[in-house]
Amino acid sequence: MRLRFLCWLLLWTPVFAKGPTYEKPTVTTPQNWQTPAPWHEALPLDSLPKGAWWEFFGDAELNGYEQRALKNNQSLQAAIARLSEARASARITAAGLYPELDANARATRERLAGNRPTNGAVVSPVVVTQNEFTIPFTLNYEVDLFGRVRHSVEAANASLQASAADLENVRLLVSSELAADYFQLRELDSEIAVVQKAITYQQQGLTLVQNRHTGGAASGLDVAQQQVVLDSSYTQLALLQQQRVQFQHALAMLQGMAPAEFVAPVRGLETLPPALPLIVPSELLQRRPDIAIAERDTAAANARIGVAKTALYPSITLGGSGGVDSQMISKLFDAPSFFWSLGLSALEPVIAGGRNRAQLEFAKAGYQEAVANYRETALTAFQQVEDALSGLTTLAAAYESQKRAVVDSEKSLQLANARYTGGLVTYLDVITAEEQALSNEREETQLLGQRMTTSILLMKALGGGWDSASLSAVGIKPSLGQAVQQ
Repeated sequence: MRLRFLCWLLLWTPVFAKGPTYEKPTVTTPQNWQTPAPWHEALPLDSLPKGAWWEFFGDAELNGYEQRALKNNQSLQAAIARLSEARASARITAAGLYPELDANARATRERLAGNRPTNGAVVSPVVVTQNEFTIPFTLNYEVDLFGRVRHSVEAANASLQASAADLENVRLLVSSELAADYFQLRELDSEIAVVQKAITYQQQGLTLVQNRHTGGAASGLDVAQQQVVLDSSYTQLALLQQQRVQFQHALAMLQGMAPAEFVAPVRGLETLPPALPLIVPSELLQRRPDIAIAERDTAAANARIGVAKTALYPSITLGGSGGVDSQMISKLFDAPSFFWSLGLSALEPVIAGGRNRAQLEFAKAGYQEAVANYRETALTAFQQVEDALSGLTTLAAAYESQKRAVVDSEKSLQLANARYTGGLVTYLDVITAEEQALSNEREETQLLGQRMTTSILLMKALGGGWDSASLSAVGIKPSLGQAVQQ
């Protein structure tokens, strides 16, 4: 009668302890980017590179480095392992949806003492030696009436999807850092070539003033001044070469190699940044893996509110046991050897010092924090795109004007040499023109390198062509197969 009443109570108890329905938090999204033309929206979005976004730069050497990094980079390997951990954790949580059946077979031989207490029985105890063969089974199943397990599975699946997005984010970070270091290396090769050309020219100038000094047409001061310029250029060359070594080591590490195992060939930077397509700001929310991580974390926090809320209501557990028990193994599976029991229990929290309500408030506060983090991540993404766009526009204009400055400084150096040879100016004017020419050429090379790295920053800010729609396929779905697994 009591069992029937309890079953009736379970059937008619209203399920009012559901967790809050999840809705993706709203983000104030600009209608368009602030930076003017020549940038344009990518329509259709298929024009954005997918996966191997670095191929947009058309550099076979870079492509090879990126492919090696995807296979060997240890940060990526760690992210892959974290994804496997999250998948296993979600399966552990999903196991709560199914009954748990355990078996504990045992065989014993025992001797009961003749002087044992009879506990009021009228029979006289005798010495007994007996066998016992038992194969008991126990069954436990939580009736998920108020959704504790379901909400836990929702949270675990959201966390699993966040781990999948984290893997894509690490892949984007590694590939963009490698590309930036690569073009920095190429820029240093070009800058080193400029300084080496200047050293060759300055050595010729030193020979010239030394010959003129020998002939009495130049002073020792001219020779000393030219020697200072030459030595300074050697210093700059050594510092640039050291920077190149450091970038080469960084490229090796990103590819999962020891620095001693990798040598990048010397090749100057000659490629101009490609024309990169844009997406509208609203599309950026689906293209950035870090935004997807924050959004999935928010979904998990929302599900955890449902989990915390169920602690205020009864926990219903179905339990049972059964098996066989016999003194003789030959009769272990005879009908009289079978036993079973079945029961239902409900644990209702009555007084817990406010712990359960505090846990609910804790979960709600965690959700609000996740919402704020999601919106902050989205705003940061908008800022990064705007920074890259304005940077590319400014650097393009600066590069063009710097090219003109290089031409002008070369003309100035030629005039200074001609005027010095004609005795119209001192050699200090030649040295000044040399330094300006070298500085302008190096500045031109540096600006080209900055344009390339800023293009990479733009691709990174756009998410590298990734789409969060791929996360819909990631998750643990309840299945009969898992229900019968250990």
